[in-house]
Amino acid sequence: MAKTLDDLALRELLGVDEAAPPRAATPYTARARYLSSLDGFNIKQPAIPAHVFRAERDRALDPAAPTGLVPLVLSGALQLDGPATTPLILARYARIRAGETLDTRFAASTELYYAIRGAGTSRFGDGEVIAWAAGDAFALPGGTAVRHAATADAVLWVATNEPALAFERCAPPPPGAAPIRASHYPAADIRRSLLGVYLDPRGAAMPGKSVNLGHVDLERQRTTTPTFTLAMNSLLPGEAQRAHRHNAVAVSLVVAGTRCYSMIDDARVDWEPSAVMITPPTQLHSHHNEGDDLALFLIVQDGGLYYHCRTMGFSYR
Repeated sequence: MAKTLDDLALRELLGVDEAAPPRAATPYTARARYLSSLDGFNIKQPAIPAHVFRAERDRALDPAAPTGLVPLVLSGALQLDGPATTPLILARYARIRAGETLDTRFAASTELYYAIRGAGTSRFGDGEVIAWAAGDAFALPGGTAVRHAATADAVLWVATNEPALAFERCAPPPPGAAPIRASHYPAADIRRSLLGVYLDPRGAAMPGKSVNLGHVDLERQRTTTPTFTLAMNSLLPGEAQRAHRHNAVAVSLVVAGTRCYSMIDDARVDWEPSAVMITPPTQLHSHHNEGDDLALFLIVQDGGLYYHCRTMGFSYR
């Protein structure tokens, strides 16, 4: 049992000499703050909400929409200083009208893309070009100028780690120093890889299959970027994915499916075509396909960070 000490005994034990002259203050000591351990673990931050970005989807897909970016921002609700979808992820729709170009240069170390519709090219670096079409995904090193050109009216979904860099006030990497090189995941290859997951007997009894889009530069980590995972998840008609939770947030793009929905802490969230929805971290959730078609949803998560910290916390109910 710990001893109860009076004030004098505590001062003596801690080596606090009230009679000693104080050290001269400096600008550096003036910046120091000393926070009680009694308050050390009750830091309150706004929770990441379950959310569906309907209005932003409608703006991006409007036939009259001009070429440009439509950010998916929850900074106000999250009390963040800069634009962010979640504390570490910023997602956008990029609308590019046929025959037009869109120039981007994101303050990020990595950039993830998925072509919702249309076709075109993305030029970057020293003359590098990726030609993409609907259903393709691709990843680019961040911090570089990219010119996106559409040969058919196009909408891209884009996710970057800009909020993570902004949080630490870090600059994007210089050319050639990004953690990944450009990679391209054609739609047919994604579907073929997903078929391989379905044909693998190890997962026969598990409803809901997915293929993670990995990268040769991250073979050991098995992630898409150092901090992000990107996966095409699926549900067969009539399937429901078992309720589960994890510490990583999920920012999901509905790619295909009818009469599909998610249950997030007992609240139903209906899927809407090409809409982006947030599944908050740690909340119990499940996905359901009550339609007659295959359901597909592309999910970016800050899972690489949690895998690196050994704290993914994935569990089923």
